[in-house]
Amino acid sequence: MAQSVKTALALGTFDGLHKGHKAVIACALSQKERGLIPAVPLFDSHPALTLRGVSPGIILQDDLRDEMIREAGAEVHIISFSEICGYTPEQFADEILIKRLNAGFVCCGENYSFGSGGSGNREILAALCRDRGIGFEAVPTVRFRGSPVSSSRIRSNIIRGNIREANRLLGYEFRYKSVVKSGFHRGRLLGAPTINQYFEENFCVPKAGVYASVTVIDGAEYPSVTNIGIRPTFENSDLRSETCIIGFDGNLYGQYLEVRLLDRLRGEVRFNSGEALSNQIAADAEQAKHIFAERNRKNVR
Repeated sequence: MAQSVKTALALGTFDGLHKGHKAVIACALSQKERGLIPAVPLFDSHPALTLRGVSPGIILQDDLRDEMIREAGAEVHIISFSEICGYTPEQFADEILIKRLNAGFVCCGENYSFGSGGSGNREILAALCRDRGIGFEAVPTVRFRGSPVSSSRIRSNIIRGNIREANRLLGYEFRYKSVVKSGFHRGRLLGAPTINQYFEENFCVPKAGVYASVTVIDGAEYPSVTNIGIRPTFENSDLRSETCIIGFDGNLYGQYLEVRLLDRLRGEVRFNSGEALSNQIAADAEQAKHIFAERNRKNVR
């Protein structure tokens, strides 16, 4: 980055890129008209992993998060958290904001903390920026149904299967992307070929059940039905995402595909026969197509 070009920085953990996070990023984007470059510094791992040895479940994979930030119009800068976790607030301002990122403007949420042991807050950051000639703005907390939008609130909804509510808090459709693995081809035998995907370690996996979903293939969106769980009808034990893509027939093995969940249709059920399962899959597909059509009418992504 040319040192003569100042940046407008959005500061935060951004582990879910939810509505609150996007409000902070929008603040940085608003500085574009002043000739500043909007940028989002991100840590290479969740701070809790370094500080406590365990991190919260992943809501949004890093690659998808970075892609969404860039699509919004901001640069992404990855910073090693272990490198800077011992910095005082003053060191963070001087070494990271100024020397490394050439900040001309900084914005953060009301509850933002930084520096060793969380010793810095928005008031301290505001003073540090003022003393260094850097513009500053604290973005008000975004609320939904009277309570703050937060990553922990979103995780709670995801693990309870409340995907519609999680999506409202996120401001986009909960999604994941992984390679398509070969399965037992039972879906094809039942007249509903599926793609099998596994979740990465520490991913915030939704409650087991069947979901209306969207599968993205080469930029095109297809309505789909996704089963998350162990498929009890076949006495399996490995947790996976198994998606039946409506209106698509092709070989997708080995491809990295993105699946977005729209709503939970039902829990996992053990069926007494393949025919009963096949009939239920057909009913699920009809419901999923209806939800997909309604979603497209509202132009929700």
